[in-house]
Amino acid sequence: MRADRLVAVLLLMQARGQVTAAELAGELEVSVATARRDLEALSSAGVPVYPQPGRGGGWRLVGRARTDLSGLTSAEARALFLLVGPAAAGSPEVRAALRKLVRALPETFREGAQAAADAVVVDVAGWGGVGRERPALVGVLQEAVVGRRRVVLVYEGRGRVRSERVVEPWGLVDKDEVWYLVAGTGAGERTFRVDRVVSARVTEEVFERPEGFELSVAWERVVSEVERRRSSVSAVVSVESRFAHVLGDQFGRHCEVVEEVGGRTRVRLSAATPLMIAQVLAGWGALVEVVESGAVRAELARLGAELVAGNAVR
Repeated sequence: MRADRLVAVLLLMQARGQVTAAELAGELEVSVATARRDLEALSSAGVPVYPQPGRGGGWRLVGRARTDLSGLTSAEARALFLLVGPAAAGSPEVRAALRKLVRALPETFREGAQAAADAVVVDVAGWGGVGRERPALVGVLQEAVVGRRRVVLVYEGRGRVRSERVVEPWGLVDKDEVWYLVAGTGAGERTFRVDRVVSARVTEEVFERPEGFELSVAWERVVSEVERRRSSVSAVVSVESRFAHVLGDQFGRHCEVVEEVGGRTRVRLSAATPLMIAQVLAGWGALVEVVESGAVRAELARLGAELVAGNAVR
């Protein structure tokens, strides 16, 4: 007998007050006999669940007893459905789970929870862009993370060189529609891009995550290291103050305002190489002036010469 099904039985009875074995079977997608056994098991275990014979009868929590297994307040239920609702749009399984959760909530909570679930649509594609499809192996790796099963990965690294390794999947991260696997290996903690995983075979070997491991903390370390590498070169540029926020959008955390002078703003831009800064600034033309960084100015001059040579009027 599954404990989660017994929990569902209690939540449904709390929400409705009284149910029949047939209604319960329909909600939980089990046989009527199984639903009846679940109800009898709860009664035998001391839960105040008793049958009410006769026409219009059924099973109820006697004496208006209430069993609040969820512990959710009305505000918490709305917050939960606001968070989960957008995820249900592309997943039949999540939609089905949400429907069951709504039915299991106390009646006074249901309308607000359903409205919260329908309140938000998340469109991850930028304007003019197309959203990325989730890698097929994400589901396989999610099961391995939850089941604490070691996985044999075939991974395509730099230079398109493939290697096979056994990893302990500790967690998955979705960052800007790119999925990453944080895992333990023989060489310590490593991060893998899921779209570079050629194949993943889940083994029967069980592992334990390191004591005290927190995925959010581990991911913050990864982000900090990547951003450090991406900001090893900097340049100070001057731009009209009204356009400074656009540069901020393009460079994100790698754009720092230095000062504002006479309607122009000086900002410090960072990237992994001078070329990466120059490639973005090239589209700005005369709107920006590189104040500090001979390397970036040299790259801009080279890019300009290439553009003139390749696009000269014939």
